[in-house]
Amino acid sequence: MSVLDNFETWKDFLGNRLQQAQDNGMSEGIMNSIAAEIGDYLAANVEPKNGEQRLLADLWNSADENQQQVLASTMINLVKNSKAH
Repeated sequence: MSVLDNFETWKDFLGNRLQQAQDNGMSEGIMNSIAAEIGDYLAANVEPKNGEQRLLADLWNSADENQQQVLASTMINLVKNSKAH
């Protein structure tokens, strides 16, 4: 099973990677940039597997570069908030 098959699994995966990045001293700005690169890759190369991913892909593909940065940052916040609960 791929981490992309289920949105909760995907968020857990991202949360674990985010924690590793923070533990290794990666700055918030670098994490946001990497998140945007991942968003670009996923939008171009990965077919959404569920409704949440379809919504994110549609939002990503309709956004300009600045809006994509905001979406990437928002996903980071979503993951952080999920880990806090």
